[in-house]
Amino acid sequence: RALLWLGPVYLAGYLGLSGSWVLLGLALWLCWGHNRRWKRDRLAAAFALLEDEREAVCRGLAARHLPAWVHFPDVERVEWLNKVLVQAWPYFGTIMEKTFKEVLEPKIRAKNVHLKTCTFTKIHFGEKCPRINGIKAYTKEIDRRQVILDLQICYIGDCEIHMDISKFNLGVKGVQLYGTLRVILEPLLTDAPFIGAVTLFFMQKPHLEINWAGMSNLLDVPGINVMSDSLIQDFIAARLVLPNRITVPLKKNMNIALLRFPIPHGVIRVHLLEAENLVQKDSFLGAIRGKSDPYALLRVGTVQYRSKTVSRDLNPVWNETFEFVVHEVPGQDLEVDLYDEDPDKDDFMGSLLISLVDVMNDRTVDEWFPLSKTTSGHLHLKLEWLSLVNDQEKLHEDKKGLYTAILIVYLDSAFNLPKNHFEYSNGECGAKKIKNNKYLKKMEREPSSFVLLTVGNKTQKSKTCNFSKDPTWGQAFTFFVHSAHSQSLHVEIKDKDRDSALGTSVVCLSHLLKDPSMTLDQRFQLDHSSSDSFIKMKLVLRALNVEEPDPQRVKTGVNASKQGPVRVVEKGGNQQKFVSPPKPEVSKVPPVSKDSAALESLLKKGSREDLDTNDNSAAPVPSETVAGLNEAEREQNPEHRPSSALHTRAAVVPTLPVVQELRLAPSVASLGSLPSSCFELSSSNLDLHNGTEMPLGEIQLTVRYASVRQSLVVLVNGCRNLVPSSNRGVDPYVRIYLLPDRRWASRKKTSVKKKTLNPQYDEKFEFFESLEDVKKRTLDIAVKNSRPFISQERKELGKVRIDLSREDLIKGFAQW
Repeated sequence: RALLWLGPVYLAGYLGLSGSWVLLGLALWLCWGHNRRWKRDRLAAAFALLEDEREAVCRGLAARHLPAWVHFPDVERVEWLNKVLVQAWPYFGTIMEKTFKEVLEPKIRAKNVHLKTCTFTKIHFGEKCPRINGIKAYTKEIDRRQVILDLQICYIGDCEIHMDISKFNLGVKGVQLYGTLRVILEPLLTDAPFIGAVTLFFMQKPHLEINWAGMSNLLDVPGINVMSDSLIQDFIAARLVLPNRITVPLKKNMNIALLRFPIPHGVIRVHLLEAENLVQKDSFLGAIRGKSDPYALLRVGTVQYRSKTVSRDLNPVWNETFEFVVHEVPGQDLEVDLYDEDPDKDDFMGSLLISLVDVMNDRTVDEWFPLSKTTSGHLHLKLEWLSLVNDQEKLHEDKKGLYTAILIVYLDSAFNLPKNHFEYSNGECGAKKIKNNKYLKKMEREPSSFVLLTVGNKTQKSKTCNFSKDPTWGQAFTFFVHSAHSQSLHVEIKDKDRDSALGTSVVCLSHLLKDPSMTLDQRFQLDHSSSDSFIKMKLVLRALNVEEPDPQRVKTGVNASKQGPVRVVEKGGNQQKFVSPPKPEVSKVPPVSKDSAALESLLKKGSREDLDTNDNSAAPVPSETVAGLNEAEREQNPEHRPSSALHTRAAVVPTLPVVQELRLAPSVASLGSLPSSCFELSSSNLDLHNGTEMPLGEIQLTVRYASVRQSLVVLVNGCRNLVPSSNRGVDPYVRIYLLPDRRWASRKKTSVKKKTLNPQYDEKFEFFESLEDVKKRTLDIAVKNSRPFISQERKELGKVRIDLSREDLIKGFAQW
């Protein structure tokens, strides 16, 4: 053991490394050991609570750490159900062990060649079973043909699962899970089994802690543990957290499509106006108090938006607008957290929890709300409940640039997809690109396809169906719509392994207006695909209607803010009752539709971009160069929304109908340049704004072919007028590929320029290929932001593609 400890130290000295490497390794080892001890202590404490709840409740009387059934009378304690679970748990464990060995193990082996040796060596679900801390039943607020149950699940398990992969032992030894599971029993029937189907989902991301074993202990290393936990939680959220649902039919021939993907209850529009008397978090030398830099995080379910940061102000004014789709009422709430932005760690400044049931009943709430979990501070919000109506008269374009409709896309399946894009290409690719048998085998394999759906500047991605020409996705997506008369839904089916388009389709939303119910449920022919390739979708368009408040109803007002069942209650909260607004006047969103100067000033304050997608736009397109629009390939992880100022700008700048300005591309060279189809720009004078009506800047390039050196020379001169992706500034660099070669070794990259929107590079790169080969290639150039590790900032700032077959490369060209 002594040799094992001193070995790394001796090795570092033998290699001549600095002593700081030894200290760094020691620090990482100490942090890893601390994380391991912290997890074991929490697991032991959770087991102690599970063993004797009565004693834990008595201890929690003083600290108010009580179960939900103590605080809320409508949450029932169900000890009889817990006794049933304890009795049935060993039999459930036996069933799960059989499922792991006979079902899960073969699926893991089929995933990858390196996983063929995967074997479960030990599967034991332990003696501790899940526990139901409380159940809340809804019967009066909902439809009479359904019953809704909210189960507060607590699982502190001593399960132990080990598996071997190529002589590496991985495993789990202990799991903690807390969350609220909603169970919907619908429709209620008059004959056996009396319930048509059962629907399950978590209202929010459940809290999950895993105690690893074997080689999996490396996941507890600082930095890696945060990433691994978030990946696991995102994996669960993509399947079990609202709006995702699991529906199990109990009666034969039961159509569960509407149960799995019901139309949302409505949309909540949140006007984040201002705050006052916020707590001071910044200090100098630990004594002199300064002003804070507040920003707000707004959440409904898994969707979270962030406001801009107001520098050095305890009475900030935001005047921003956010929209949330509300899928479940009652159940979903609006959460607002205020933070002070700091270079290291942001300080918490207060929170607010608002019941959306009260907002739906009041329809409009415009009030000051006291912040909780802090000593002072009030937040001014205006909340509007937008109902979804089937009325085409409500679809007139909003003068303030706000959304007027919502599009619900039920993505079902596709039929007869081609194996690859060579099956329907014009044969120009030739055999030169197929250089080895490995690539040839990939071409013969069935496609692993996913779908990119785009409306305006918002793109969402479906899950991937592996190795099937007839994939079935079974997913639902929602898009906000500015103008249903001019916008379109762009659908592109792509192959994950070969990064090629298998088919595209464009559906104008105006087609839905021809149907009285504003619904299309049919197969759509795929363009740029096989002649018998189709995609099946159901499209539902609904207008957003702001209903007038009921004058006879008593306003809920401030009572809409509530305290939910929390595990730990912080002391020193702002508990005083709020009687009257701190200010006599009510702030309103400033009209900016006619004041362009005010609009520009608002747009310069902080980032107003939609970070859900790569909303990249090309610069003004040269007359002989085809610039492809960027395809948004990020996962569905909505974090931010455009602000009201940006929405207003959308009403000021007229948008060009996309379908009228684009025509079908005659060759395969422009494939993949647009999420919806193979298109090229038909006019060199077309100024692209890519849905946001805001250009993303320009890049100056010099491209020519050096015949003597047999190489393509690309000179990156510089960029100008880039759009910042965060308040901390942008560190841009340029990445170059010569498509279709996307290997890491062939990637070209400039240096990083710090904190500038107009970087100058003057760097030269060469691709050693023959002129004949270069003429068949496409130059893919992207401007990216060198962001910090595990950052939420948008990485890609803009992208342009140049079809080299259309250029005189011997003469060369240089232009923006």
